[in-house]
Amino acid sequence: MSPYSRITGTGSYLPPRRLSNADLAAELAAKGIETSDEWIVERTGIRARHFAAPEVCSSDLGLEAAKNALQAAGLEAKDIDLIIVATSTPDMVFPSVACILQNKLGIAGCPAFDVQAVCSGFVYALTVADAMIKTGSASRALVIGAEVFSRILDFSDRTTCVLFGDGAGAVVLEASDTPGILATDLHADGKYVGILCVPGTVAGGQVLGDPLLKMDGQAVFKLAVGVLEEAARATLAKAGLQDSDIDWLIPHQANIRIMHSTAKKLKMPLDKLIVTVDQHGNTSAASIPLALDVAVRSGKIKKGDTLMLEGVGGGFTWGAVLLNL
Repeated sequence: MSPYSRITGTGSYLPPRRLSNADLAAELAAKGIETSDEWIVERTGIRARHFAAPEVCSSDLGLEAAKNALQAAGLEAKDIDLIIVATSTPDMVFPSVACILQNKLGIAGCPAFDVQAVCSGFVYALTVADAMIKTGSASRALVIGAEVFSRILDFSDRTTCVLFGDGAGAVVLEASDTPGILATDLHADGKYVGILCVPGTVAGGQVLGDPLLKMDGQAVFKLAVGVLEEAARATLAKAGLQDSDIDWLIPHQANIRIMHSTAKKLKMPLDKLIVTVDQHGNTSAASIPLALDVAVRSGKIKKGDTLMLEGVGGGFTWGAVLLNL
């Protein structure tokens, strides 16, 4: 049993169809919904997003991200002994995306399961994988965030349909004798269920109620800024580190205003904030690993850097992971 876990490979994948704000505005205009590139950028910082083709599922996106992470780690699928997928848009009610993806990877036998914590899902999943590795239950884990949020958007509501996109990100987490993940901090508060949810339920072979995303944007913004700072500071305290010890902040890519507010509260210069929301939109559980992989592959983030990952999502859930890459 190794005392630590460490990320040894990152990967990501975006579906080929890219919609700029102008593209999306044109599609919405055909439905009688008015919006514009200026309106979207001013309120969110988003300039484009990717939508999956109708036949493409979360497991398909996650598979490509997983392959890229495995290649970066110098491993093959058979080397993996744990798969955790964070998603709110599974291929089907059950089985899990993780089991479907496991089969697509051509492996069997290792535990595979999903984590549902919406936009905090990857932080939750990484924390679970870290714990399992530290207790000796696994040695090499694939931790994946994969979403097809375009399937649950209400395209008659311009306040929400412009925000989200599809994609996947993945990491390989391995047992290590040197510190990788330094500390984690997870929370939830169910009294905020109503401010961000998809309220439909499945019964009698059909979805009852509303199957599309609903959000109180102002309430989410107010809550997110506060809890993200709290989680980050709690994680730093557990690790015995200070704000100044963070090299890069990788928050959930939801809204540039939330991201900037969080960075300022942590006294971090904005050039140490990893931003991909402008090109990806909000990809929920996929957003943090997507942003991480983009920054690693661009050379911005390097081995040995100290990273703060943090997310907040429907539930309400929130949390942070502090790690050395």
